[in-house]
Amino acid sequence: MAGVYVFVEQDVDRPSNLGLEILSRARALGDVTVVYLGDGAGSDLLGEHGAGRVLVADPGESLPSGPVAVALAERISAESPDLVLFGQAYTDRDIAGRLAARLGVGVLSNASDVRLTVGGVETDHEILGGTQVATATAEQGPFIVLIRPKSFPAEAMGGGVPEVETLDLPDVGGAGATITASHVEEREGPQLGDAAVVISGGRGLGSAEAYELVERLGKQLGAATGATRAIVDAGWVPYAKQVGQTGKTVKPEVYIAAGVSGAMQHLVGMKDSKTIIAINKDPDAPIFSVADLGVVGDVHKVLPKLIEALENR
Repeated sequence: MAGVYVFVEQDVDRPSNLGLEILSRARALGDVTVVYLGDGAGSDLLGEHGAGRVLVADPGESLPSGPVAVALAERISAESPDLVLFGQAYTDRDIAGRLAARLGVGVLSNASDVRLTVGGVETDHEILGGTQVATATAEQGPFIVLIRPKSFPAEAMGGGVPEVETLDLPDVGGAGATITASHVEEREGPQLGDAAVVISGGRGLGSAEAYELVERLGKQLGAATGATRAIVDAGWVPYAKQVGQTGKTVKPEVYIAAGVSGAMQHLVGMKDSKTIIAINKDPDAPIFSVADLGVVGDVHKVLPKLIEALENR
């Protein structure tokens, strides 16, 4: 059976959801070894999602990219896995690029699916705003693939407790760096990438102050709040709320787009939501092309009425 390495970053005291999503696909491709970046907390959860072995890479106060890439290159050279999977995330991309340079291979990035073939690998990539799917191939392994978020469900399979080892990280000298300070993003309410309901505001809100309507509706529905790139660039809301090609990819049960025109950059990040509700005063707005329910109306009138109705329930 094929050998598959999966890079998973620890999120506080458990594996990241992105890592668990990738495990859902990896376990169908071969025997899975997880390279777990962190102190190892929550490693049993990796076993439940299909990992047979976990290599814990704890960088301490060091920036992980250089040391992890060196250690991983040495382990891969010794064990020759067929496939190495990363998520389409910041640390993943940094390590994957360094690893590829050390191994002398390429990287297939932003894939929505991956398949091993006889002597090679195939990956699917959404292009033209997700309206088309292109297939890429590679024949020189080990194959390094970056998987985009929400491509697979993070489903447990009831696996056993994995074998846990320590992946020793070397001193990389001048290529290394020390983290002198870190700032944790404030978290309140459901998180954008994991919420069952997401409400996003767009330029149609008209002002930063009007985004308060989105926040108030979000509290009533227990939803996470998001935004388009336009209002993030305008400084109305922080970048952490951006949904789209250069922001977060979401796949909630319900996605409410308030004053969102539906630019392709935004649609890429939310079009796979189970139910999409759009509120826009322009009946020809592109957002209606993907909406399951469209409300043609002014968000400044529709949202207050909806909030009032929910408050009076």
